[in-house]
Amino acid sequence: MSLELGDTDPSKYSGGETSGKPMAAPQNSRVTFDRRELKRIFNLYVRKVASGEWRDYAIDFDKDRAVFSVFRSSAEAPIYRIEKNPRLARRQGVYRIVSATGLIVQVGHELDRVLRSLDKAALSLVVS
Repeated sequence: MSLELGDTDPSKYSGGETSGKPMAAPQNSRVTFDRRELKRIFNLYVRKVASGEWRDYAIDFDKDRAVFSVFRSSAEAPIYRIEKNPRLARRQGVYRIVSATGLIVQVGHELDRVLRSLDKAALSLVVS
């Protein structure tokens, strides 16, 4: 078997390795919530459902951010979006809460502190 210029011998490489360099991570990876983050978000979600404020949710994973959307009913636009955007980690913070009108309610580096703003909103309405 003769090889032409630019051809490589397939027996030279084994198991998908190329020139001894480790393979890079896939370029189409997505931003996701980890287990701890989802546990904290769902704890808040369960309390809000039990109080009758929230009824449905959706989770979206994109290349640049992960979004947990909260709905009052499934036919409406989300009343809040809990977003995780790692590109903003050094600036405002990884996490943010955005209202239905697009107003940024809270931004921060720690998820618990950001979610606390949603808990406080309900408490301040009850106290009169």
